[in-house]
Order: sequence, then C-alpha cells, then structure tokens
Amino acid sequence: PDMLARRVSDLSQLCSQEARMRPLGCSMILIGWDDEFGPQLYKCDPAGYYVGYKATSAGMKMVEANNALEKKIKKNPTYNYEDLVEEAISVLSSVVSIDFRPSEIEVAVVSKDNPTFRTLSEEEIEQHLTNIAEKD
Repeated sequence: PDMLARRVSDLSQLCSQEARMRPLGCSMILIGWDDEFGPQLYKCDPAGYYVGYKATSAGMKMVEANNALEKKIKKNPTYNYEDLVEEAISVLSSVVSIDFRPSEIEVAVVSKDNPTFRTLSEEEIEQHLTNIAEKD
C-alpha cells in the first residue's frame, strides 16, 4: 500500500504543478496488509500529499468522523477484528445520524488471516449491526 500511495500522490502532485485540471480530484483511502508492518492505511489527497493512519475518513463530515475515531483509538488501541468493524460502523452511523440497514452500507476489510481486499456481505453486515444494537 505504501508504494501505491506514493505513486498516486506523485501523479497528483505532478499535475498540480501546472495550471490544468487535476485528474484525481478526490481523496483516496488505501488499505492493505504488509507482512513486515501489519495493517496499512493511507490517505492520498488531490494535491499529492499522502500519510499513513491508524483510522481515518474522507468526505463531508470528515473532521467529526476523524475526531470520533481518534477518541476510540486512544481509548482502546488494540481492537480485535469484530470490535474494530463494529466501532467503524458505529462512528459512521453516529456522525451521519443514520441507523443503517445492511443494504445501505458497504464495508471493506483486510486482515492478517485474509490479506486480500474484500467487502463484507449483507449477512455479515447484518450480524455486526445486530451486535452494535445489543451493545446499546
């Protein structure tokens, strides 16, 4: 993920040097698994800046989501897989003030056990939403 983030950012920054349209005019979040460093999360912006995070967001309510994620990570820096997915869904739900149904949300994961990018099925998301509701 680091090399891909660097390459995307280099292309974005190169296009930003001239007075023309930025071809990648949006933020990009990249996730992956590195055998040496473990989970990797990078965010690239259209100006060519990229940085690694433990948790991040992009979009309209990015500041609120990042603040909530930061509080969650500081409180418990060693989440297990299930709790981490549920906390991410909870933060998104609270920031946008919507109770999601499984068909209204898409969750992508990369883990040590399954290092390939995959999206969760509606059944898996339903189970996580049920667990979240039971905690409340």
